[in-house]
Amino acid sequence: MLRRYPDAGDPLTCEPLDQGLLNHGYRVSTTRGSYFLKHHLDDSTGDRATIVRQHRATQRLQSLGVPVAPPVVDSEGDTVTEIGGRCYALHPWVDGLHRAGAQLTLAQSLRLGALLGAVHTGLEQVMGEGSVAGARSGHASPDPAATFAVIDELLAAARGRRPRDAFDELAEHRLLERRTLLEQHADRRPPTPDGPATGWVHGDFHPLNVLNRGAQPVANLEGDPLGVQPRAEEAVRAAAIFFVQPAGKLELGKVRAYARAYRRAAGAGAHELAAAVHRVWWERLNDFWILHWRYCLNDRRADPQFPAVSALAVWWTREYEAVRDAFTE
Repeated sequence: MLRRYPDAGDPLTCEPLDQGLLNHGYRVSTTRGSYFLKHHLDDSTGDRATIVRQHRATQRLQSLGVPVAPPVVDSEGDTVTEIGGRCYALHPWVDGLHRAGAQLTLAQSLRLGALLGAVHTGLEQVMGEGSVAGARSGHASPDPAATFAVIDELLAAARGRRPRDAFDELAEHRLLERRTLLEQHADRRPPTPDGPATGWVHGDFHPLNVLNRGAQPVANLEGDPLGVQPRAEEAVRAAAIFFVQPAGKLELGKVRAYARAYRRAAGAGAHELAAAVHRVWWERLNDFWILHWRYCLNDRRADPQFPAVSALAVWWTREYEAVRDAFTE
C-alpha cells in the first residue's frame, strides 16, 4: 500500500483500531509520521466511484475551512487504492478524542451543532444544487403493517434461541412493547413529505466520526453514506446518537444547545426541525436493525447498543413534546 505513497515514508508499525462497525481502520506509523489507513468493507458504499466522490467532497470542504481529514494523494494523483478487489485510502493521522454526549459540555454541544450545520451548508456549495433536484422525493415513512410482520419474525427468533440469555429476554420484552406502542400511535404515521429542505448530508455523523481536542472539534471524518436526504433529519438522528444516556433518555439541555447552533449555522427553521423530529421518532419506532443483525445475520457487534436504543424509542414517545421543543425552541 505505502509503495503508492512515496512521500509517506517507510512503514514501521500497523496497529488495528477496534472502533467502528462497518469498516476496518489501522494506525500506520512510518519514518515520516502517522497515518490512518481505512479499509472500506461496506458493500453499499465501498465501490471506488462512491469513495472517490466522498474524497472530492472532503477536499472541497477543507478549502471552505470545515475541519475535515481529506485523503492523501498517491503518486498517480489518486486517493483510492484497490488491492485484491478491496478499496483502501490513506488519511493523515489526527490526534484527538471521540466524545459522546455525556462527555460534552453545553459549549461543546453548541460547537457540535455548528459543525454539522457547516458541513451541510458546505456540501451545498461543493456538490451543487442541481444534483439535489428530485432526489428522494416522495420518500414514504415506514408502514406499521410491515413492521408488525417484522416484529412477529423477530419474536419467533428471540423465543426460539437456545440457550436463551438476558438479551433474548429483553428483546422479547421490547418487541412486545413496541407492537403495543405502534398500535396506539398508528394514526400518527408521518405523511409523505412535500418538498422538505433536502440536500447533501454527511450520512454518518456520530461520535466515532468526530475528533475533539480540548473544547474544539478538530476533525469531522468523512461519512461513507454521503448522499441526498432531508438535512434536518440527519441533525435529529445525530443528536439521538450523541446525547442518548444508557437508560434511553436524551440529555435535552445539550440537545437544545446543539439544535440552536445547528439551526443558526444551517439556516434551518423551527418548523423544519419539528417535522424532522416527528419523522425520526416514527422511524425509531419501526426500526429493529440491531435485532436484525443478531437474529438474521448472526452478527452481535451491535448488541451492546440495544438496551439504550430500544429504551429511547419508548422514552421519546412518552416525552414527545419535550423532545420536539428541545429541537425547536
